[in-house]
Amino acid sequence: MATTVAVIEDNPEFLARFCEIIRSDAEFELAGCAANGAEGLTLIEHHRADVYLIDLGLPDMNGTELIRHALKTHPDCEVMVVTVFGDDAHVLASIEAGATGYVLKDGSPAEITDCIRELRAGGAPISPLIARKILQRFQRKNAGAAHSAPPAPPRAHPADGDTAMTERELAVLRALAKGMSLREIGESHFISAHTVAGHVKNIYRKLAVHSRGEAVYEASKLGLIQL
Repeated sequence: MATTVAVIEDNPEFLARFCEIIRSDAEFELAGCAANGAEGLTLIEHHRADVYLIDLGLPDMNGTELIRHALKTHPDCEVMVVTVFGDDAHVLASIEAGATGYVLKDGSPAEITDCIRELRAGGAPISPLIARKILQRFQRKNAGAAHSAPPAPPRAHPADGDTAMTERELAVLRALAKGMSLREIGESHFISAHTVAGHVKNIYRKLAVHSRGEAVYEASKLGLIQL
């Protein structure tokens, strides 16, 4: 069955663009669209979607309110933020509200659809620019903690048993670190974007992370990749 997607976006051009991206992909079905927060609330109440694409900068409401409302009304849905805001405060506010994906509006159609596929596969897709910001935040936080905290016990290396990385997963991990989209990774390895999403899901599980930025950070700490 097609993945149903609803779009809540106040900019007419972006709203039309996102709706067209969804309509143009056979794997997706447009469940509805809304141009402001009030319409978004009504859309959520009357149209259950698998995925809600929600803008943060709505004229009548903070997008985080809609994120919380969507997850409260449809606990099994997924929410991906689409926005022009790439700063730490907006990213963290969205994550705290329950969003599991965060992509900038200038992403290509392939990046948008890849992110939705990754979201549905159990991942937490984040634009490469945002992933880098989160990675830098973790690095700053850990650098500060290193001066005041005692050494942490060594973390198990994913080399044995169910946590062992396959060669294909390591290749996908290196591609993620370069900021490649799922479709670009698939094309470079002659596999589908859906298959890549499955590898990403396994990588997240094995590293015990939930986003691209966390995966790249943990993999670099473990020496699986070099930044």
